[in-house]
Amino acid sequence: MKIKSILLSGLAALSLGAFTLAPTSAQAQSWRHHREQKQNEWRDIAIGAGAVGLLGALSHDNTLTFVGAAGALYSINRYNQDRDSDGWHRLRAEYFSRPYFYRDGVRYDRRHVWRHGQEYYQFARHGG
Repeated sequence: MKIKSILLSGLAALSLGAFTLAPTSAQAQSWRHHREQKQNEWRDIAIGAGAVGLLGALSHDNTLTFVGAAGALYSINRYNQDRDSDGWHRLRAEYFSRPYFYRDGVRYDRRHVWRHGQEYYQFARHGG
């Protein structure tokens, strides 16, 4: 009975967890739309897997319960990763796509740095 209540409360929380943010440009809209589609797919998979787990719990089928719960937990994890990566990763990508920026009146240029066979970017003072 405890598993049933946990699964039901998880399904209810998932169904209430969707949100959207208003984008500012056409490119941001396209990107935002794609991200929301992926998030919605993971949410829907989690709901479906939770229903399978609930069905397994109700029918006393341990295998079905385990598979449904595992699928729901994995999908919830992916949903949260997609949701959390929206702002930070987008901001970081935009920051490093610039060839230079100014801070406190000083120009910083983007440079390519190679370490252990990997290419990285860093910003250094202009002319320095």
